[in-house]
Amino acid sequence: MQRKSVLIALIIGLSATIAFADLEPWKDYEVSDAVWAVTTVKVDPNMGDAYLEGIAQTWAASNEVAKGLGQIEEYAIYRSDLPQSGDFNLLLVVKFAKTEDLAPNKARYEAFMAKWGEERQKASTEKAQRDYPGMRNITGQYNFRKIELKK
Repeated sequence: MQRKSVLIALIIGLSATIAFADLEPWKDYEVSDAVWAVTTVKVDPNMGDAYLEGIAQTWAASNEVAKGLGQIEEYAIYRSDLPQSGDFNLLLVVKFAKTEDLAPNKARYEAFMAKWGEERQKASTEKAQRDYPGMRNITGQYNFRKIELKK
């Protein structure tokens, strides 16, 4: 019987802790306007540098144009030191100033294409379709916002 009382008291105590743990956005923490679009990629063994060479000419080059036009704030590539662990070993990250920057926009598209060019677009698409399927699998795509806890 004493065991049962202890168990009930423990359950009540944990429930009260959970109830008090709820935080409220903007009161207890800030949510960034910026959005990070993250793609997780599993690059096949011994293909890491070949894949990086390809995305330097395609993904990174196109992001450099978008950054120059002010369409994105920054972009980055992160590679795991342990390439054979987990579901992915490479992160492709693009930071947008706000959610609206992710939405389709004809003016932004036309400005990008004017700078990127039809020829580079065609070459980039051909390279991606020809080479990338034999080097990697995209394992996920996510949109993240930074959370800043208030003290």
